[in-house]
Amino acid sequence: MVKTTLAGIKSRFGRLLLSSIAIIIGVAFVTGTLITGNGLDQSMRENFARQTRGVDVQVSADGVDEITPAVLDQIRKVPGVAAADGRTQTRLPLINSKGKAVEVTGYSLEGDSRLREFDLLQGRFPAKADEIAIDPSAKTTFNLAVGQKMSLLGKNNEPVPMTIVGVFSQGTSSATLYGQYVVLTPDALLAYATQPGFSSAVVAADTGVNQDELAKRIAAAVPHTKTMTGAEYTNETLISAGKGSASVTQFLLVFALISLVVAGMVIYNTFTILIAQRTRELALLRCVGAHRDQVFRSVLTEAVLMGLFASAIGFAAGIGTSALLQRLVASVGPGAGGSAVRVPITPSVVVASFAVGVVVTVLSAVVPAWRATRVAPLAALRSLPDGKNEVGRTGFLRIALVVLLALIGAGICVIGIRGSGSNNPDSLAFIVTGLGTMVLLSAVIVAGPLLVGPANQVLGVMPRWVFGVPAKLASANAVRNPKRTAATTAALMIGVTIVTMITATATSAKETVTSKIQERYPADYAIGTSTDDRLLPVALPQQLRASPQIESVITTTRTRLTVGSDSADVTAVDTDAINTALTPSTVNGDLNQLTTTGTIAMLRSTAQHFNVKLGDQIPVSSDSGKQLLTLVATYDIDDQHPAPPVAMTGDTLAKVAPAVTGYSRILVKAKPGVSPQDSQAVVDKLTDPIPVAKVDSVAANKTEVSSQVDSMLGMMWALVGLAVVIALFGIANTLSLSVLERTRESALLRALGLTRGQLRLMLLIEAALMGMLGAVLGVVLGGGFAYLVLQSISSKDLHMNVSLPVGQLVVLVVVAVVAALISALLPARRAARTPMVAGMAET
Repeated sequence: MVKTTLAGIKSRFGRLLLSSIAIIIGVAFVTGTLITGNGLDQSMRENFARQTRGVDVQVSADGVDEITPAVLDQIRKVPGVAAADGRTQTRLPLINSKGKAVEVTGYSLEGDSRLREFDLLQGRFPAKADEIAIDPSAKTTFNLAVGQKMSLLGKNNEPVPMTIVGVFSQGTSSATLYGQYVVLTPDALLAYATQPGFSSAVVAADTGVNQDELAKRIAAAVPHTKTMTGAEYTNETLISAGKGSASVTQFLLVFALISLVVAGMVIYNTFTILIAQRTRELALLRCVGAHRDQVFRSVLTEAVLMGLFASAIGFAAGIGTSALLQRLVASVGPGAGGSAVRVPITPSVVVASFAVGVVVTVLSAVVPAWRATRVAPLAALRSLPDGKNEVGRTGFLRIALVVLLALIGAGICVIGIRGSGSNNPDSLAFIVTGLGTMVLLSAVIVAGPLLVGPANQVLGVMPRWVFGVPAKLASANAVRNPKRTAATTAALMIGVTIVTMITATATSAKETVTSKIQERYPADYAIGTSTDDRLLPVALPQQLRASPQIESVITTTRTRLTVGSDSADVTAVDTDAINTALTPSTVNGDLNQLTTTGTIAMLRSTAQHFNVKLGDQIPVSSDSGKQLLTLVATYDIDDQHPAPPVAMTGDTLAKVAPAVTGYSRILVKAKPGVSPQDSQAVVDKLTDPIPVAKVDSVAANKTEVSSQVDSMLGMMWALVGLAVVIALFGIANTLSLSVLERTRESALLRALGLTRGQLRLMLLIEAALMGMLGAVLGVVLGGGFAYLVLQSISSKDLHMNVSLPVGQLVVLVVVAVVAALISALLPARRAARTPMVAGMAET
């Protein structure tokens, strides 16, 4: 039996090879994803491990905000401490070549080289307050070099000259995915920090001193600190690194799973056709003594060998896929193009890749293998092109299963949509609804054989009218075996459904966000600051108001003040901004009373936090003094009515905090009739000399949102596209096997007068009908599922309307049909080239 199985594989190698492509692509995606995850994990762990290099004890504040220089000196005096340095980071305003301040992340440099978390790539580390080192991302982004002069923006908005003395790396990767970094001496960095101390301290122990013992000594000698041994610090850091890479791997594995599901359907259909074609062969085996279990094992052996073969090729292809995926992940970060590609091949990756390929293939072949055991020996005496078992079993049980799955899916979707407005997080409602759509999709897949006939009658109207007899034959062939046609088109339907759902959901979200941008911006331009701790100059609003192209200017100032005994974020607005820029939903009181100096308004939850009510006198203080302000209104916020926790007018802020001068945000509206180019020129001219000024416009924000969504969609289409490619291989495979199965039929049609061209046309139309069926069903289902998903993430404050990108969806259907036609070219050519006499001789 083993020899018979191997001989059968050899004789059918070409057919099995085409089928293997589906598994090869699926395994390549899975392998590439796993290797990419390991590579990112390894890179992140090595990068994060720099933080713990040489550290025997890590000290963090416990009960205080920071580790002050005095506390650091205490740590250094503890017996057994060889070296101790503070670590902190803050956002620094770097002045770029255009004279604008751009925030970068600044790190303090450890004095002892054993405790430094950076690797020097070029030059040296800074030793003086006017020296700085940069990472490769900052070097590339700002076009800087060692020895070059640059500037940071000082506290008083004056340029502070710095000299670049080195280039460093935080790990083995030549770039970072998270922005640009610079390193300064501790004194230079603390001059920019919001707090005078360090966020933590790292300690190197004397030779022979135990980490646990040293940690206990430091904890006893320095109060209000929390100590951690170097080993504990390393373990905690590596756990954090692992979580970051795991999220990327899980995201990619979702699409890999989709590809494998589609590949499994293709393999299932292939083995089903092969078993149908081998009816007489299997019956003869039964006649000469083969048992049913031997036939079953024979078919599964073919599946195992096919899975191993495809997995080996897919594993090799997965290495290249990993390189592409790593480049894709790296491309989302600034300056990330130079990141090294890693291909860490672990035993677990090898085992998982081969296991996935073999298991998916074998599971897909189980049902066809079981059917092979049902072939009776008597079948060797007859030849039926299509047995009733393959054609007719679309009865009561299938309908009952479809109804059951539809009810379950609809119920889950209802639960998800109803839960979206409750206390459940939106992500939970989204997940529940997404699960419901997958159950509904399963119902449609099971109902496939029931839908093939009616759908082909509708879709085949135009081809039958245009092409005549070949189209009628093609339509009849497509519905002759509804289970086979349904299994072939289901694979394509899944891919198109997911593409459509993602596209429709993203497009709808984009339309909603852009409309909200228009509502949120009661102006044409919003001028903000590129650094949170710097304000726009007082003179800028007056300069804008003096311009003949500008109709109105509204200013807001955001700061932090002490309200009662606690601190809170406070926003001061112009009196003109009330009910324009400041439009919350009032709960109690009257927002218009804010125009009276000495008044204040609060978010309802903020008022509850401070335990105050309407009319109360609330002490509000700053470094300049304290004022009693009257609470005149409370409000709620939502997506349509954003507002700060505490609001007051600029006049009131001037009394409470006279030292706060300047504005956080300036809203500018152009006069009617002024072109966007002219108004933009005015705003740019007045803001160009201000390093921290950053101009946003409604049009620019809409463009940015559209660009981000389009980039995301491009990546999603590329990932889901693999499943569509696998499905198209399935159509090609089905037609190829169908041509072999219908050799005598094709020869008979030729004998009755059908030309070679008409025979080719018949097969091409058959492929087009299958492609159109899968694509149209996918678009309809994807649009419906997008509606359900959008309903699950909608709320009374933010309703997501479905916006179908009709043009893109039409292109998707056309591409699917054209691809199906291309996949049918070789089978059609083969059928047309088979001589009539040879075809009639086939048995």
